[in-house]
Amino acid sequence: MFNKLLAGITAGLMLLCTLSFNAQAAGYTQTRYPIVLVHGLFGFDSIAGIPYFYDIPDGLASGGARVFLAQVSATNSNEVRGEQLLSQVRQVLAITGATRVNLIGHSQGGLTARYVAAVRPDLVASVTSVGTPHKGSRVADLVRNVLPPGSVSESVARDVIQGVADLIDEISGGNLPQNPLAALDALTTPGTRTFNTRYPAGLPTTACGSGAARVNNVAYYSWGGIANYTNFYDVSDAILGATGLVFGDEDNDGLVGRCSNHLGTIIYDDYFQNHLDEVDQVFGLVSPFTSNPVTLFRAQANRLRNAGY
Repeated sequence: MFNKLLAGITAGLMLLCTLSFNAQAAGYTQTRYPIVLVHGLFGFDSIAGIPYFYDIPDGLASGGARVFLAQVSATNSNEVRGEQLLSQVRQVLAITGATRVNLIGHSQGGLTARYVAAVRPDLVASVTSVGTPHKGSRVADLVRNVLPPGSVSESVARDVIQGVADLIDEISGGNLPQNPLAALDALTTPGTRTFNTRYPAGLPTTACGSGAARVNNVAYYSWGGIANYTNFYDVSDAILGATGLVFGDEDNDGLVGRCSNHLGTIIYDDYFQNHLDEVDQVFGLVSPFTSNPVTLFRAQANRLRNAGY
């Protein structure tokens, strides 16, 4: 009799714990304002049903978040992409009735989000950058040196990359202008220096420090990775391993240096992830020995929720 009673109590407690966990999980990512995910260079909202932020939108939505995928030019300047994003932010606000949004940008998407927050801070509650080259990328610097302005090599490379960008745009249904050279210049050290002079909110004031956590009523966060090879089965790792050599002994994710990804409150700047792992690509082939990218995005949504955003 006692054993049956004990079993009943245990089952009841387990049920209560399960219900409590499910209730918590249901609202875990339920931010006050909608989340807008902003892709980086050569990015897209989705192609053939496969999102740039692989599994991440579903992971956020499963906890109650309202998630929107921005679609900006695959290749263009931060300002052009920023104006495109601003237009989509207005659409999200009209659809949801919200007054502000939470922008989460990967790679150049972080610079794009910063532009919107700078020109319309009243529409943005927070900006989170993931693997963004806020101080430029050594890879972009190298490419620009190999393709000097006005050279034949620059012209040939521009035409080839233009074709790739146009194809991405056509497949994803964007119908947006592409400008590979503007994108390249925007990601170089001189290019980001100029951009940062105009839009400095959230940037560190020291070489590798944190930036202001809040500027013009907009909260700023960042995280990034420092790995190149992370999964034997991911063919993109070889490419990022090669580009990572450009950084010498500087920690990097294959395209962005550790200190360059700093903005506002630094959540973590050395995850064992490369540049594509940060958005759970390619097809979720990331290292099993570090924090899952989907989990990181969900945790950030919860952080924003708890902060009232």
